[in-house]
Amino acid sequence: MQLFLNGEWNGLSDTAEVVNPYDGSVIDTVPCASPAEITSAIDGLARGAQAMRNMPAHQRVDILRKAASLMRERQEKLGRLISTEEGKVLAEGHIEAGRAAETIDLSADEARALHGETVPLDSTPGGVGKLGFTLRVPCGIVAAITPFNFPMNLVAHKVGPAIAAGNAVLLKPASDTPLSALKLVEILLEAGLPAEAIACITGPGAALGQAICTDPRVRKISFTGSAEVGEQICRLAGLKRVTMELGSNSPVIVLDDADPEKVATALAVTGFANAGQVCISSQRVIATPSIHDDLLDALKAKVGQLTAGDQLAEGTNVGPLVREADARRVEEWLGQARDQGAELLCGGDREGSVVQPAVLANVNRDMRMSCDELFGPAVGVTRADSIDDAIRLANDTRYGLSASIFTQDIDKAIRFAREVDSGNLHINFGTAWRAETMPYGGLKDSGMGKEGPRYAVEEMTETKMVVIHGK
Repeated sequence: MQLFLNGEWNGLSDTAEVVNPYDGSVIDTVPCASPAEITSAIDGLARGAQAMRNMPAHQRVDILRKAASLMRERQEKLGRLISTEEGKVLAEGHIEAGRAAETIDLSADEARALHGETVPLDSTPGGVGKLGFTLRVPCGIVAAITPFNFPMNLVAHKVGPAIAAGNAVLLKPASDTPLSALKLVEILLEAGLPAEAIACITGPGAALGQAICTDPRVRKISFTGSAEVGEQICRLAGLKRVTMELGSNSPVIVLDDADPEKVATALAVTGFANAGQVCISSQRVIATPSIHDDLLDALKAKVGQLTAGDQLAEGTNVGPLVREADARRVEEWLGQARDQGAELLCGGDREGSVVQPAVLANVNRDMRMSCDELFGPAVGVTRADSIDDAIRLANDTRYGLSASIFTQDIDKAIRFAREVDSGNLHINFGTAWRAETMPYGGLKDSGMGKEGPRYAVEEMTETKMVVIHGK
């Protein structure tokens, strides 16, 4: 496929292969852009931003509605593309394609609902006789820098609200999974989006990031990825508006009154979907004494039934990691944990980019798979003395994106919600759950700002205050 800028699809002499992470087979090639293409794209988007700013809301609604409809018509093909280039199993690819259509549809709702508000200036003596109201206006050009793990829905979560708010969009998809993003751009153009209102530039982030982040015409950057890269972007961005959706190592507290089978069933999903390559994947399981051993038995049984391999084959539960280098890293971290005293109950074997789903016991906070983001198909179980100890362990991290608790005690559940430092909190399910409508974002090093179309539109608009002075 080609990149898209200045209203045209273009190829470049320098290209990169997009491969199936399971077997390395080449799916397609894409251009490797340089900073010059970024500058050229922004030149065109500056004109597109003005066109979008002047576009009536009902037209933005119509474009997004039509795009969502086209995505639903093509859901099966889009789902297969997602799975082929990213590595998630086919069922997950189809689900993601459907969720992406929903995200675009919800963005249309927000385009219709965008409004300012009146301000009661006469609430102070100096404001008597004056009328105040706000206007919500688009930022202008929004840079959307997206990750590999949800190559269509996380693109939709940035591009949809940006268009709804009346912005132009500079899209930089992950180098491993650019095809889904390019297909979404095709669909948006087919749905009537002005050609100069969007650009999709493919290539390595290290080469393109500085050009994106330092150009003063880009007023808003929305990034999903690692905390380390997010920090670099913030340093380069200066006074731009930023939304950062960064990493995590999500804790799951399991109290004595929980059902170990229910917990294990949930964790077999929330710890291993997309081979654990989910920012909110359940990673640190913290269990209190009376349930600890029963939970280990239940987890070993449930996770041991998961089949890892070719993501396009029927019966596969867990696909490959996106790169073999990532699979080697996961294998290494599991080995380090074992050397430090953890017990591997099941899984952990690697073949190419596939790692067998693993459960580790006796994991402590000093092990890398506990204190860092694993981003792979494994969970580690840590024993806690009490709920006090469990909450302390849950908070003993630089991250705060998602956390969960299993308990039938409502008082303890509410205490968890109040005391655990996390942007998303789940009671009686794992950490990897998200609805497109919810405000999604983290605390601490997990980032700043919120996604979800309603909340992203707020992040992608600016407020003007208007005061009409009486005689």
